[in-house]
Amino acid sequence: MHHRRLLYACGIAGVVLTLQVLSAQGPPGQGGFVAYPQRPVTDPAAVERGKALFSVNCAFCHGPDARGGDNGGPNLMRSDVVLLDDKGEKIGPVVLGGRADKGMPPFMLTAAQIGDVAAYLHSLPVSSRTGERVVNIVVGNADTGRALFQAKCSSCHSSTGDLQGIANRFADPKLLQQTWLLPGTGGTRGGGPPRPAPPIAASVTLANGQKVEGTLNRIDDFMVSLKMADGTYRTFRTEGANAPKVELRDPLKGHRDLLQTYSDADIHNVTAFLVTLK
Repeated sequence: MHHRRLLYACGIAGVVLTLQVLSAQGPPGQGGFVAYPQRPVTDPAAVERGKALFSVNCAFCHGPDARGGDNGGPNLMRSDVVLLDDKGEKIGPVVLGGRADKGMPPFMLTAAQIGDVAAYLHSLPVSSRTGERVVNIVVGNADTGRALFQAKCSSCHSSTGDLQGIANRFADPKLLQQTWLLPGTGGTRGGGPPRPAPPIAASVTLANGQKVEGTLNRIDDFMVSLKMADGTYRTFRTEGANAPKVELRDPLKGHRDLLQTYSDADIHNVTAFLVTLK
């Protein structure tokens, strides 16, 4: 329960890093540009975890190198939110709240996961203004991926059942990878914005025994908000002697739990296996 109360918490602790802005002269005739100093990598493990999270949740729109993608996501290496962020305190509110006006949905990441994404973004060289536009992600070992699939996924999925022909349904390997890692975060087959993840069902049992059910809108240490079937919202305080019992049913819990266990190699290996299912 405490873990879920972090889903929409926007107050990410951290101290804003004051960046020293350095002026550098560009090539003759092209004027100058403002550059930011490269930050040292202090936690390689956090960078690797953040890279995996970014690949699943962000790369489809922002590109595999965070410098903009073909689906409308801006270059994050030029974003003040990223450049002025320290440990996720500026990135966090954007990730958790989304930007509906720009087609970005909210992503339910914990504070620790947001910190890992921030660590990955800060590890990228900010001096580079362009990145590789075409990236081949099918670089894993299909046989190793098949074994991992059998060990981690076969209790719920089958290569001859629900996943049969998945490589035909998702011809773009990047979209296929996002789809199997965390369904609902990939774009549409036509290349549109990401589809929303399946809603989290929420049940609130009041002190008098009354039960209120809906889909989760927001939850933190003090309140929970539900969207009802008729489109209205109900909010309940979750502190105090008469605090209600709150139960959440996340249809993607299994995927979210496994996501924290994969290495970068694991992701590439399973993707290499899945592209063979045609």
